[in-house]
Amino acid sequence: MAIILSSLPLWSTLILLVILPTCLAMCGPVILRRWIGHQRLASNNEIAGFKFATVGVIYAVMIAFAVVVVWQKFSDAETAVIEEAGASATLYRLTAGSETEMAATHAALNDYLRQAIDKDWPRMSAGKGSPEVTQALNALYAAAVHVAEGGTERAAISAAILNQLDGITHARRTRLQLAAGIVPGIIWLVLYCGAVLTVCFTFFFATQNLRAQVLMTGILSSIVFMGLLVVVSIDHPFTGPTHVESDALQAVLDEFGGPDNRPALAPPPPPPPPLGR
Repeated sequence: MAIILSSLPLWSTLILLVILPTCLAMCGPVILRRWIGHQRLASNNEIAGFKFATVGVIYAVMIAFAVVVVWQKFSDAETAVIEEAGASATLYRLTAGSETEMAATHAALNDYLRQAIDKDWPRMSAGKGSPEVTQALNALYAAAVHVAEGGTERAAISAAILNQLDGITHARRTRLQLAAGIVPGIIWLVLYCGAVLTVCFTFFFATQNLRAQVLMTGILSSIVFMGLLVVVSIDHPFTGPTHVESDALQAVLDEFGGPDNRPALAPPPPPPPPLGR
């Protein structure tokens, strides 16, 4: 349910999650007033006011907690993409050599980033990862292992390459995990039921001015369901109009991925001049 709402355009989600429930909530006091009557409802005002204060505080705490959690996880998704891009840029620099193994690792990294941008992001919008990107990552590991087989003279650079590759793997695993959704199903059940019950609680009050009561109910309903809108919009960080882009990876690929963009190794220093006699 949440991922369906997250994948819709923002205006559609706003209508389904805020405007439509608010309109229904504003009809509640009118229907209940005609069915039960003003006098019987007005007798509940004093005791229901104390109870409603408790109900409102409890739901406010729950929705605030959910907003803080999903916003933190959304930020974690952005951080994971940035870390993946940073590790990829470092790996490009480490594979700047002209050896065959270095060139193969460079090409495998190009393929991985292209596959991640073209196939991982569309799949993550549905809460899943792309198996083609996993295969590209495996090929990148295989190329890095060939670099490590070059002998003891490559031990230091091989260790650095594998360390950055582990960083790429960890960052991708993080974004795939977050793409599946942040809020558990039981929390969604509590949030939706709590929103409906909190708004419906206002139907048991009665004021002399029915229009004022309807307006107050509409304002309360809008605030409650807008809180849910925030949670729904960023619960899946790679889905919908508010999502994490692949711009960081694309920038690294544009900078280092072309055949003419490979970082060149610094030329060796010139030999010292011969000592005079």
